[in-house]
Amino acid sequence: MITIETLCLRIGNVPERDVQAWIDSDWLRPEGARGHYLFRDIDEARARLIVELRDDMGINDEGMPVVLSLLDQLYAARRQMLRLREVISTPRESDLRARLRALLTSAQD
Repeated sequence: MITIETLCLRIGNVPERDVQAWIDSDWLRPEGARGHYLFRDIDEARARLIVELRDDMGINDEGMPVVLSLLDQLYAARRQMLRLREVISTPRESDLRARLRALLTSAQD
């Protein structure tokens, strides 16, 4: 975990007041209380995303909540699809029995 000062340096020398505004807007959710924030790797990645959206793509403060919300929804859907793929690719016990029977039957022929 890192402090707000370290975060500001790592994401491109962003002023602390900008990061504080992102926290106040609920765009970032660090651990701890004001003046004692601790940021995880995921917080740093999100702060980098905010900087990229703002500086490189020209997303303003009014549009940022919409873009972040849509990205959050996209990432949540992606996680759900990965879990679904995992569940679908895991054979069920009944499927295994059927496969074993087929293998045993074919081995006897």
